[in-house]
Amino acid sequence: MNEIFEQMLLQHSVVGETDMRNAIYEVMQQVILGGLYRGGFFKEAAFYGGTCLRIFHGLKRYSEDLDFSLLQKNKDFKLENYFQAIIDEARLLGRDVSITKKEKKTFGKVESAFLKDNTDVYDVEFQTEKSLKIKIEVDTNPPLQFNTEQKILMQPFSFPTRCFTLPDLYAGKMHALVFRQWKNRIKGRDWYDFEWYVRNRIALDFNHLQVRAKDFNGIDLEKEQFTELLKKRLAETDIASVKADVLPYVINKHELDIWSNDYFLQLADMIVYH
Repeated sequence: MNEIFEQMLLQHSVVGETDMRNAIYEVMQQVILGGLYRGGFFKEAAFYGGTCLRIFHGLKRYSEDLDFSLLQKNKDFKLENYFQAIIDEARLLGRDVSITKKEKKTFGKVESAFLKDNTDVYDVEFQTEKSLKIKIEVDTNPPLQFNTEQKILMQPFSFPTRCFTLPDLYAGKMHALVFRQWKNRIKGRDWYDFEWYVRNRIALDFNHLQVRAKDFNGIDLEKEQFTELLKKRLAETDIASVKADVLPYVINKHELDIWSNDYFLQLADMIVYH
């Protein structure tokens, strides 16, 4: 195994197979970010979502996908222009990757319900004991009025990554928590992240949440309506299914012991607004 890749893995506490899979995912996510930086990607895009929260803000759960938003709408954007930079970065660490664009017709009903036509999705596939894939989503027609900041990542080398600020990361997460169409696959990871934002007293950028709700859902969202929709979802969702989704990604499983519908309803009353 490549020395740098091995050093990056050693930074993770690995007990079993699930831990090793999560650690390898995160190392490869960092490698992809490094390749994107070298290719100049962050001059026109910003990183957001749960993986951004994990890598740059110490969220105590692992994450799978890499979510990006262009800084300005651009229907002609092609991530393919950055494929070689990602491939080259992976090779420096002894990993071969293949990157493919996912066709819209292969999306499941749940996935396509929350992805706009302007969201391009790519799979980065790499080999360990078995083949693993990291999904990359790039919103080429993004809801705007968000703020970004430069965050430093020091592995596999030191480089800045343009990220959404925490209040706008929070807005994206609350939009997902309230409006995501789950069907049979509840995203307990949304709930875990919501708890993190409340615990850390992060202020929610409600203006950006309004822009997202208008852009994705055609709704002129007001705070009272948002609170009502949020509490309805928190009250009615099967908490056992919420826990089951997030459990494989959580480092300290006992964090979930307190979880109940009532617990999350109380968190909803603790939201701080920007």
